[in-house]
This record gives sequence, structure tokens and C-alpha cells, in this order.
Amino acid sequence: MTPDLLAPLDLAFWNIESADHPMHLGALGVFSAHSPTAGAHAADLLAARAAGVPGLRMRIRDVWRPLDLRLPLVQALRPPLGFGGAAREPDPGFDPLNHVRLHAPATDFHAEAGRLMQRPLQRNRPPWEAHVLPGEDGVSFAVLFKFHHALADGLRALTLAAAVLDPMDMPTPRPRPAAPARGPLPDVRKLPEALRGALSDVGRALDIGTSVARSSLATRSTPALTAEPTGTRRTAGAVVDIDDVHLVRKAVGGTVNDVLIAVVAGALRRWLDGRGEGTDGIAPRALIPVSRRRPRTAHPQGNRLSGYLMELPVGDADPLRRLAAVRAAMDRNKDAGPNRGAGAVALLADHVPALGHRLGGPLVAQAARLWFDILVTSVPLPGIGLRLGGHPLTEVYPFAPLARGQSLAVAVSTYRSQVHYGLVADAKAVPDLNRLARAVTEEVETLITVCGS
Repeated sequence: MTPDLLAPLDLAFWNIESADHPMHLGALGVFSAHSPTAGAHAADLLAARAAGVPGLRMRIRDVWRPLDLRLPLVQALRPPLGFGGAAREPDPGFDPLNHVRLHAPATDFHAEAGRLMQRPLQRNRPPWEAHVLPGEDGVSFAVLFKFHHALADGLRALTLAAAVLDPMDMPTPRPRPAAPARGPLPDVRKLPEALRGALSDVGRALDIGTSVARSSLATRSTPALTAEPTGTRRTAGAVVDIDDVHLVRKAVGGTVNDVLIAVVAGALRRWLDGRGEGTDGIAPRALIPVSRRRPRTAHPQGNRLSGYLMELPVGDADPLRRLAAVRAAMDRNKDAGPNRGAGAVALLADHVPALGHRLGGPLVAQAARLWFDILVTSVPLPGIGLRLGGHPLTEVYPFAPLARGQSLAVAVSTYRSQVHYGLVADAKAVPDLNRLARAVTEEVETLITVCGS
């Protein structure tokens, strides 16, 4: 079987990782248990099912070849494949027992999840893990899934996780069209079109690069969101009723996502005020990832991400003005589209040769704190109830990777009638993460109050 070369953005995620800053995403699912042995049964099921999921058998291996095939013009000229890259391939020694682990009963699922999230995935094996945490109460258990970002983005991780849960109806992926057969030499009739495409790509790259440079200059942030890396992790979660979110949205307009982002801004203000830190003039830059793939195309591997960049109006004391500012910023981003502006910096990965990713990965990792202060991402989940061994999933908290020099990342998922905020932070820089989680629910309560008055 021919190895599948990593897409440029996957390669970037693979190369910017370090021991203190693993680039895996995660999700903590809490299940109702029918018996104290439900957790052990769940671990057995996960291991047995993982053996039959091809995507979970894939490891990532370095490849070295003469030139890079992934630059648009080079693709048209059809040279040999790229060097300094990496590829996915089946692991002949795959053993699911190395990836599914049953732990001792836990009293606090988030405390255990934080400890497990700080451990890098083993790079010589398929880069994913599932940790089963039985609850000491005997009526619940949790599963922490970890997937390296080079293996899966949010939609792809959802597909892989769903494959080891109880069978359910999932959207059928659209088949990829067959690539046209090409000879050893380029079709010269297509060269002008390829040149125009390459020049357009270069222009877009310069436009994005300029926007990134401008965005790093004029915004006052807060030291609470940026810190020297310690490699430690802490997680927390907050649950919000989706009906409350819709109530706010209907009262002020905009989208559900606008409300969810504004809640983050308000929660940050409450949290910083509670710490005694000043919030006047504070407007941390938030990166809002945008998926460029549709749910029905979640099966093909490779990240398909762009993003929006916006200033969170933490310094504004009025919750409705904060929401209006978020809505206006998101409208501007949508008008510009996900392929332009500083938030689209992930697209620059397509313009960097494979060797550039390998050599420049550490520099890119260091530069993240200059570009944005906090990641706020949304992870879609199916609307139907999920189960494992017949045990219903009641809560699910998504966790985003934490970039070097940043103290906090926020991920949001809507599951059934609830919105779950998953918070991951540097444990030493943010020892009071639970206070921020409480601030999320307090901000929603405040928005409901002011919208009803």
C-alpha cells in the first residue's frame, strides 16, 4: 500500500510539536453507568472495535524524497515527490491494547483528564489514545479520547471516535473523484493556467502574511493568557442550556456562535476581575478556526482549516455591547471570507515546502503567541444520542491543543440540548481554571437577565 503523504497543514502540526507542547486534541465524554463494571466493559469494547477501524491503525512516518509535489506550480510540472515530509501508513504491529487504557476509579474526571492531556502521544505508533476512567460513584464513567492534529481535525476525530462507539447512523462520506491519469511529462496546454493559479496563490499568501504582521502590532493583550511554557495541563468544563443561548440570540440577533464567543469574552472579564487584574483596554486576539470541509467529506484524511481572527471585547463592561462587538467582528470576517486575512494563516502551510515545515516548525511554534492570544473553536457533534456498551453519553467536553506561550484554549460543542465548554490550560499559569468555568455559566445568566429586562 502506497503511503499517504501528509497534507501541508498536517505536516505543520506534526513538526511544531514538542514534549512540552503536544499537538493533540481531545474530548472527555461522560457516560451513565448501569453497573460498577461498566468502565471495564467499555475499555474491552473500545479495544475490540479499534482493531477493525482502518483510520486508527495509521502511523505517521518520515519520508525523504527530492522535491515537493504539493506546491501548485510544482504539481503542474509533476516532479518527483517531496522531501522532508511525512506520510500515513498502516502500522503492521498495531495493537489496540497499547492505545486503550483502563484506569483506577476517579473522583474528578477533569483532574485526571488534565494529567493525561499533558502527556504527548507516542510518535512511533498510531497517534491516538482512549483512556477509560471509571467513576468512584459506580454510576458513571468517562472516556478521554486523544487524537494528534496531524492524524485528524475535529470532524475526522469525530468520525474515528464514532467508529468505536455503539453503531449509529452517520452521514455517508462522498466518494472522492478519481484523479485523471497523467503521463510522465506535464500537459503544456495547462501550464498558463497553472502559472496563473500559482501567481494567485502567491498573492494570497502575501496578503495573509501582511495581515498577520499587522495584527501582531496594535492590540493590547493580557499576561494572564500568555505565559512561559511549563508542559503542565489542567482541564475544566461548563455546561449551558442551548435554549438559553437561543433566547439571547433571538433577543439581540446574530448567530448562536456569536453568542457563544461573546460568553467567552464576558467570562474572561469576570475571571480577570476576580484575579484583581485590570481589564480596561484589554482585547485579546482570538483565533476562531473555520473548517473548509463539509461534514459529508469528513472521511478523507488531512486537515481542512482556515480561521478568523478577532479582538475579544473583554475591556467593555456592558454585556450587550460585548455581544454586538463580537457580532460585528464576525460579520466582517465572514464578508472577507476564510481565505483572506490574518486568521487564514493556516493556509500559508500550503505554500511551504515539506523541508520548510521540518526546519521551520520550532520557529512557527514560538511565533504563535505573537499572532493570537487564545484559541476559541467549535467542534460539531451529531444531534442523536451516543452510547458505549449501551451506556448513554451525557456530557462531552472538547479540548483544543494549547500553543506554545499560551495559557488557555477554549473549545465548544453542542450535544443534544446542552452546550459544553471544554477549557484546557497550563496548570501552573492557570491554577484557578474552575473559576473561569463558573464564569461561563454566570455570563450566560447575566445575558439572559439583561435581554429580558
